[in-house]
Amino acid sequence: MPIRRARPDDIAACIALRGRTRENAIPAERLAALGITEASWSAQVAADALPGFVAEIDGQMAGYCFGSAASGEVVVLALLPAHENRGLGKALLGAVVAALRARGHARLFLGCSADPAHRSHGFYRHLGWRATGVRDGHDDEILEFGAPPRG
Repeated sequence: MPIRRARPDDIAACIALRGRTRENAIPAERLAALGITEASWSAQVAADALPGFVAEIDGQMAGYCFGSAASGEVVVLALLPAHENRGLGKALLGAVVAALRARGHARLFLGCSADPAHRSHGFYRHLGWRATGVRDGHDDEILEFGAPPRG
């Protein structure tokens, strides 16, 4: 798979790609309204607070995945529609999972659509992510992977 570690100079392309995904596309303007800008995202990548990986095919970004070094959250996985169903999403997610595990996170989590009609719903569950019964502020279902939180 054509995957490499993300760099701060990748973020402009990541933002552009995010607006072109099949489901849950978010244009740059909406990301900016959420506080996610090229400057803020690039700074997090540079500080290694948001480790991520990008996939390039024929010199063009095809997808990416990023996770939070502090919390163990998989923050985003995005692919262009032309590159779906080729194992690229699974490979990107696997790279971020490995990076977060290497930082000591036993339990990883992410927000995912609770609608079974959305591709992400089945994708994560097929890979072993399990529902927690909790929703986040975007009404997405929180899925976890690995050890449950200790109480």
